[in-house]
Amino acid sequence: LLGTEVACAGDTAGESARATTDALADGEVALIENLRFEPGETSKDDAERGEFADRLARLADFYVGDGFGAVHRKHASVYDLPNRLPHAVGGLVLAEVEVLRTLTGDPARPYVVALGGSKVSDKLGVIDNLLGTADRLIIGGGMAYTFLKAKGYEVGSSLLEEDQVDTVRQYLDRAEKQGVEIVLPVDVVAAESFSVDAPHGPADADSIPADRMGLDIGPKSREVFAAKLADARTVFWNGPMGVFEMEPYSHGTRALAEALLDSGAFTVVGGGDSAAAVRALGFDESAFGHISTGGGASLEYLEGKSLPGIEALDD
Repeated sequence: LLGTEVACAGDTAGESARATTDALADGEVALIENLRFEPGETSKDDAERGEFADRLARLADFYVGDGFGAVHRKHASVYDLPNRLPHAVGGLVLAEVEVLRTLTGDPARPYVVALGGSKVSDKLGVIDNLLGTADRLIIGGGMAYTFLKAKGYEVGSSLLEEDQVDTVRQYLDRAEKQGVEIVLPVDVVAAESFSVDAPHGPADADSIPADRMGLDIGPKSREVFAAKLADARTVFWNGPMGVFEMEPYSHGTRALAEALLDSGAFTVVGGGDSAAAVRALGFDESAFGHISTGGGASLEYLEGKSLPGIEALDD
């Protein structure tokens, strides 16, 4: 891509890295070893992290932070190193933050958020914050079964976080009081086991058979979700609607992506499994408004958290 040889160091910030970077001529590029091989990169101890950042800083004159997928981590190379060098934000991080500021500032409405993925506990913070900003939340994926359970429904052997049921019930009550619509599946694709070959079929979301697990939203839910996206002007999507890696359980995620494109809304795909699904299911990435490179970073930004990597570059 660069049209030039790339020198590779055998360590992160030791003798090899110093010799490799010292030998570079103008316009040449070096790649150092994986930073996570160093305990100091991810250490919770400020001094240990700082010592590693000091060694990294000796390799450079300037720092450009452009790894958005890591800006939510207080790591040496993300947080401590830019505090030791003249620094700038890279174009990718700038684009990501501009999009997320649109979502948290004054998005065109209706603003609809579609959340999926396996665990509701991974999304509690963002749900809590979105109840104050979004007009409508669409819930699918494995996390939906905790919501269905909170409504008193039978979810069979589906993925369930029993310890989160009370919390989710409180969110449902809050959403109703605040006028935020929460849209849950009305039917699911239920299978006898977590397998591509397992007997499976549609089941009503309020009465999933005891010996079956929901692995995707059902055909009626696909229609409901598409209808709830049709009038949207801004959409944020994070998390697949089912086990999209297995073809029988990929149709819900495909239908949601198609509904996003049909809506004509400004659509933001929040990285992680959602971005992987867009690619795996053969969608044109350029058809979406923005596909984030950082699922965890996007979610934490939408939670209202301060991201260490952005904080370090913000001046």
